[in-house]
Amino acid sequence: MKKVFISAAIAALSFSPVSLMAGVSKDLPMPSGTPSADQIIEQVYFVNHFYALKNFGIKKKGKNITVIVSRTEGKSPTTLTVERYLNNDYSDGKVASKDVAIFRSGKLKGTGMLITDYVDDAKSQSYAIWLPALRKIRRFAEPAHDDAWGGTDFTFGDVMLRKPQHESHKLLGTETFSGCLGAMDVPKSQRNKYMKKLPEGSCVSKSKEVFKVESTPKKDNWWYDNRVSYVDTKSF
Repeated sequence: MKKVFISAAIAALSFSPVSLMAGVSKDLPMPSGTPSADQIIEQVYFVNHFYALKNFGIKKKGKNITVIVSRTEGKSPTTLTVERYLNNDYSDGKVASKDVAIFRSGKLKGTGMLITDYVDDAKSQSYAIWLPALRKIRRFAEPAHDDAWGGTDFTFGDVMLRKPQHESHKLLGTETFSGCLGAMDVPKSQRNKYMKKLPEGSCVSKSKEVFKVESTPKKDNWWYDNRVSYVDTKSF
């Protein structure tokens, strides 16, 4: 099994939505009172997709760059570095956002992937990839939700494809988060130049009040039964 650490947010199937529910608005207001499970998940989606910003970039600054660390059990970890540029500022009523990731090191060095998301949730995302060895752009269909993303344990569903309307959401209540967030433990002898300053685990979330939400896929015989999210009641 692979273990993955992502040092900064990275958002690099022919799936017909099972409902006609509209997508999350870029003008989504904060809910008043106690929010429903659907409202909580919509707020999480809004935050994770940077809808409060017209455009957003995660790029190399000095020696600092986003690093993806992937490790197969029993093997040394490998790394990829990536820059990301997201544009949410489209007014044509068709395109919702365009998101490009450019890999700067590793086996994918020089490769770029452009993902276009559409306002119409019934329309599949479009994917275009720049292949530096061929100096060509290839377009391909939206991948399956359970396909591995970048050779990691994350799936395309986890990173890009899953939308609030693909699941039924149930609020299980609020509770005090009691745990800490872990991090990959990589021996110094296995670290390359990109792993010299891996962050440690953090207890910043400990003792915070969180919503507990259970999300169940609407599609029958899906590849997972359900998932549980713990969401900060103040910031989502």
